[in-house]
Amino acid sequence: MAISNKKKLEAEISEAFIKFQRDLIGRGPQEAKTYIVGDMVICRFKGVLTVEERHLSSHDKGRRIVKEMREVLREMYSEESEEIVEKHTGCKVLSSHSDISTKMGERIEVYVLDKDLEKMLA
Repeated sequence: MAISNKKKLEAEISEAFIKFQRDLIGRGPQEAKTYIVGDMVICRFKGVLTVEERHLSSHDKGRRIVKEMREVLREMYSEESEEIVEKHTGCKVLSSHSDISTKMGERIEVYVLDKDLEKMLA
């Protein structure tokens, strides 16, 4: 039972982020997977780059521009993304971290919570 609750919550968080990114950028990732590990929520988004970003990423300067632009966007909307995690988990987000790979076209988000959510769901 606990495993299905965890899987269900992970799927709900993934879906919420797909919708959020669609509303924000006009398209969501091709694939989203969320993992609850201890006091962390880890989200992995595949296929996040737009066609233009993929073209830019074929050059060094373009890669830097894409990473910088995505970092700025992440900073602008960090409150909203943390609210998604808080709303679904019932935990407070203490910190969040993000990085994007222009090579793989994927982004990782890590949210550190005030409680061991995995233990709570067990």
